[in-house]
Amino acid sequence: VQLQASGGGLVQAGNSLRLSCAASGRTSSSYRMGWFRQAPGKEREFVAAISWTGGRINYADSVKGRFTISRDNAKNTVYLQMNSLKPEDTAVYYCAADVDGLGFNSYWGQGTQVTVSS
Repeated sequence: VQLQASGGGLVQAGNSLRLSCAASGRTSSSYRMGWFRQAPGKEREFVAAISWTGGRINYADSVKGRFTISRDNAKNTVYLQMNSLKPEDTAVYYCAADVDGLGFNSYWGQGTQVTVSS
């Protein structure tokens, strides 16, 4: 599975961005998708995840109520709608695929930079 993230940019606090992650390759399989982020000097952290059907969704406490993860399986794409952005959301955002059901270990996109100015 190859993952291509896009949609990052520079925004002011309080504004919104939508990230996209397009999957190619092993797209006939059903698997969970997720978003992670890594701020400068910090470890990569979980942001959100969504099951194949969209029936199971999880968020980090820091983004609950502000971010929404969704997916369009017909387009092999997962989205992260980010509203009410804060400077502390500044990070490189990565999408990942849990292809084998063993966690987000092996399949990662290249990352897209999100910068939120105060």
